Amino acid sequence: MAERTPALKDDAGSDGERCGFVALVGAPNAGKSTLANRMVGAKVSIVTHKAQTTRARVRAIAIEGKAQIILVDTPGIFTPKRRLDRAMVETAHEEARAADIVVLLVDARKGFDANADCTLKALSGLPVPLVLCLNKIDRMRKDALLSLTEELTRQAPFSEVFMISALNGSGVDDLRNYLAKAVPEGPWLYPEDQIADMPMRLAAAEITREKLILRLHDELPYASTVETTAWRRLNDGSIRIEQTIYVERPSQKKIVLGKSGEMVKKISMEARRDISEMAEAAVHLFLFVKVRERWSEDPERYREMGLDYPKE
Repeated sequence: MAERTPALKDDAGSDGERCGFVALVGAPNAGKSTLANRMVGAKVSIVTHKAQTTRARVRAIAIEGKAQIILVDTPGIFTPKRRLDRAMVETAHEEARAADIVVLLVDARKGFDANADCTLKALSGLPVPLVLCLNKIDRMRKDALLSLTEELTRQAPFSEVFMISALNGSGVDDLRNYLAKAVPEGPWLYPEDQIADMPMRLAAAEITREKLILRLHDELPYASTVETTAWRRLNDGSIRIEQTIYVERPSQKKIVLGKSGEMVKKISMEARRDISEMAEAAVHLFLFVKVRERWSEDPERYREMGLDYPKE
């Protein structure tokens, strides 16, 4: 089940403070991770052009005035075909059920398609406010947006509707201001300077997986995962990190390594830069590529991603 019990701050907070969980749900590639990053003002969730990038449950923490908005970036809701798909979709359902507010993101360019319909059905009957966000409105005509809004609001009782572009920030301030007033009164759950709730080892693995997807999205669609196997701070303050990229077939290992190991070196360089920025320290990153057939059937991989292992 979705957990909602992080440790409280040392001080209980002053009168007027608000704090609540906001689940960002929607079809794959609707822009949930981009919106979470935009609202926080920093990168806390990986973003690629590939659908179903988000696997692990990611909590991003945005501050607006006296409100702390805990944004839960969930995996996309879609019709699952594999065990990993089922785990990701069930996580999205759990987070929506546990949230104080649910924000449904719909890719305005795609409109009310099968994925949007699937997501709406999954959210039906939730006893929490449901907010509609039409995302990626940059190149949409106003009349088309109004028509889509009318169609969607006939499907569910949305408490508010926002038209935004998570990519360029249009309309996001209005959404953040609304959420700041809508989350429940209560003390903050996280320190003011914390922007995400995710173990550093998992966050580092997610960064490397992002670089892997960006480099090899055509050749290696969903057959890989990344695990941080060692994390040690050295005497000079730098961090030595070892990670393993698991693939399912020897041919995929060759693709990740590249000719003379050039591809994995590029992935390592790009990941090291972002991990160093996140950890605020110099990073020595060592990547290993291993073949593990049916890694997506291993319960341990699910526990590392914060997902429940679904039974057959």
